[in-house]
Amino acid sequence: MTVKELIEKTGFSVIHVAESAEETEITKAYCCDLLSVAMSRVPEGAAWITVMSNLNTLAVASLTEAACVIIAEGAAIDEPVREKAKQQDITLLSTELPVFDAALKVYNEL
Repeated sequence: MTVKELIEKTGFSVIHVAESAEETEITKAYCCDLLSVAMSRVPEGAAWITVMSNLNTLAVASLTEAACVIIAEGAAIDEPVREKAKQQDITLLSTELPVFDAALKVYNEL
C-alpha cells in the first residue's frame, strides 16, 4: 500500500503530503515515542505513529526513511513543524486516535 492509498483509506488528517506519496510503499506500522530508540529502530518505509510532534521527530523520520509520520492522540503540531515537513517533503499526518488504534488501522489496511 502506498502512502497516498493509506491517506485515502484511513481518513487521517493531512498536514503535508510528500511528492513521492503515490510511489512510496508502506512496509509496516511502527510505534515509538522515544526518539533515541526510534532513531535506531524505525524500519525503512514504516508508517511511524507517535505523539511526539517536534522538529526532532522529522529529523528522525528523514534519517530512517520512514514512509510517513502519523501524530496520534490529537497532539498539537506547531507551525515550525508544519513548515519543516514541507521543506523536507515528509508526509505528516495526524489523528485523534490513540497510538495503538492508529497503528492497528494502518496494520489492517496493509
